[in-house]
Amino acid sequence: MIEYSIVIPAYNEADKITASLTQVINFMKSFSERFEIIVVDDGSKDKTVEVVEGYALSNPEIHLIKNPHKGKSPSVWTGVNEAHGEYIYLADADLAAPITELKKLSIWVKDQNYDIVIASREGMGASRIGEPFYRHLMGRVFNFVVQVIALPGINDSQCGFKLFKGAVAKDLFSRLKVYGASAPEIKKAYFGAFDVEVLYLAKKLKYSVKEVPVTWTYVKTNRVSPFIDSIKMFSDVVKIKLNDLRGVYGKL
Repeated sequence: MIEYSIVIPAYNEADKITASLTQVINFMKSFSERFEIIVVDDGSKDKTVEVVEGYALSNPEIHLIKNPHKGKSPSVWTGVNEAHGEYIYLADADLAAPITELKKLSIWVKDQNYDIVIASREGMGASRIGEPFYRHLMGRVFNFVVQVIALPGINDSQCGFKLFKGAVAKDLFSRLKVYGASAPEIKKAYFGAFDVEVLYLAKKLKYSVKEVPVTWTYVKTNRVSPFIDSIKMFSDVVKIKLNDLRGVYGKL
């Protein structure tokens, strides 16, 4: 049986995906004897698919899934559904949090029996490297809104690195409504707030969640429109809360 599934959504990552996959493989070979890496391409317009296919020829642990361009959230949803691991780890393609942080998160799942452990860029022991002030400020404002509406006590829902017990991830992602299978194709990159929907459902279902501080390095990107995407994400957070109040998620 596969012990760890590493799910990596990718959109136009041809310039960095080889380096990231090399880091993941080198670490995982020393960390677990049974792992898989699931790269979900989100309809990239560059050579991400060709690069990953070529790399996978000599690294059979890598499985590539080609998605239409729907955004990061549906890519993660696809990866989780295709994962076979006892534990499922979500990682951004830029490895802004080093893959070695998985060791730290795993302690809380395997030794302390938490259902979900999320990397946090906030709190004692966390470190943000190179992040522009305006990005940090916008992130903190968004987190304040998220805590008020949906996730009180979660200081950083949006860090892309999260570890789940496999069965827990499958359960939660099967329940997504805002970010599930019905997501439409899009023209521009969009990260979304699927993390909020997943963690909101986790709290409602009484799954245990632990935040663990990590070292995170800012990687510059032109794919995010901080103002426009923040408005969309705020709208999605409101939708999640309204879905629950309307009984869209069913009995939880």
